[in-house]
Amino acid sequence: MTIRPIRTKGDYDKAMARARVLMVRDDQNSIDELDVLQVLVENWERTHNAIVAVTPADAIRFRMGQTGLKPRDLVAYLGTKSRVSEVLNGQRQLTVDQIRALSQHLSIPVESLIGPTRHEPKSRPSATSVAAVEKLRKLGVMKAREELSAFLSRAGNLGPTVAMLRKTRTERTNAKTDFGAVEAWCAAVLVMADKVSVKPRKTLNAAAARQLAKVSAEHNWPSLVRSKLAGLGVAFVVLEHLPGTYLDGAAMCRRDGTPVIAVTLRHDRIDNFWFTLLHEFAHVCCHLSEDRKVILDDLEVSAVDGIEAQADAFASNALIPEKYWNKHISEHSTADDLQLVANRAGVHPAIAAGRWQYRYGDYRRFSKLLGRSEVREALSEQQRV
Repeated sequence: MTIRPIRTKGDYDKAMARARVLMVRDDQNSIDELDVLQVLVENWERTHNAIVAVTPADAIRFRMGQTGLKPRDLVAYLGTKSRVSEVLNGQRQLTVDQIRALSQHLSIPVESLIGPTRHEPKSRPSATSVAAVEKLRKLGVMKAREELSAFLSRAGNLGPTVAMLRKTRTERTNAKTDFGAVEAWCAAVLVMADKVSVKPRKTLNAAAARQLAKVSAEHNWPSLVRSKLAGLGVAFVVLEHLPGTYLDGAAMCRRDGTPVIAVTLRHDRIDNFWFTLLHEFAHVCCHLSEDRKVILDDLEVSAVDGIEAQADAFASNALIPEKYWNKHISEHSTADDLQLVANRAGVHPAIAAGRWQYRYGDYRRFSKLLGRSEVREALSEQQRV
C-alpha cells in the first residue's frame, strides 16, 4: 500500500482505519507500515487535535472488543466480578500484579495500563472529608476552630507521612476511599503518636512478633500490648476509622524515625484486632523505608501485591504457626480443638476461631468465640486510666 501524507480529516480517518487493521498483524511489512503511519498520525494530531489521554479502562475495553472477551473473562486477572466492574468503570486503579497479568496474557501495553495517580486530595473538600474533620474535632484530636489546612501543617511538623501520602501508591485500599479523609486520619495519627513515649528501637523480627502475639492470651492484654510495643520502640495508636477512610490499620513513621502502628477497630473483634496488629507489625519489620513511609490497609480487600501477601503470611505465622495449625485443625474441628491449638501457640482462642472461619469459609460456626465488642471498650478503658 502507498503511504501518503495526512492533509485532511478524511486522510486521517483512513490512516486510523488502516492502523487498526495493522495492529493485529505480526508480519514485518505490517509492523513497518504501522510505524510510518504512527508518525504521520502523531504529526496530524499534534497540529490539529488536543490529544485525549487514554485511561486504563479504555485500553482494556479496546482489547476486549478486539478479542471478543467478556467482563467475566477478566476475573482471572483482576480477582472478582466486582473488581472487574470497578476497573472497567474507572473506579479502581490497577495493581502492579494486575497490570502485569493484563500485559502478559492480553498483550495490552503497560503504558496504557498505568493511569494517573488518584490519591491527591481534591482542591475542594469532599462531603466525607468534611465529615471526617468534624469527627476529629469531636474526638478532641483537632482543636475546635482549627482549619484542616492548619491541622495538616501541624501534623506535617511531626512526620513526613501526610506529604508522602500524596505520592504513595497504596494497593490495599477500597475503591471508594476518600484520600482527603485518609490524609486527615493520618495527620491525626501522627499528632497522637507524638505524645507516645517509647524506648530505643529493638530488633523487630519474626521472633519479636511471636512474643507480641502471646500477649493476647494474658488477661490484662490491653495494657500489656501498649507497653510491649513501646518497649520495642513502636508507638501504638488507636484512632477509629473516619467517614470515607475504609481502614483497618496503618504503619508509618514519625519524623524522628519511630515506627507507628495505628488501628481503627472498625471490626470490634479480638481475632480481627490481633491479625491487624500483627499485619501492621510485619510492615514495620519488613516494609517501611525511606521510599515507603506510610502503608494503609483495608483488610477486606484481598492481598494482591507482594508486601501485602507477605504481611498476611507474617501475621498468620506469628499468631499460630502452621506447624501447630496443620497438626491439630481440620474442617471438622471442634471448639476444644481450637482451644488446644490456641494453647499450643500461646494465643487467645478467638484468634484460632477467626482463622478457622477464614480458612473454611464458614462465618457462623464458632462465631461466639471471636470476642465481639470487647476490644474497643477494653482499649478505651485502659487509655483512660
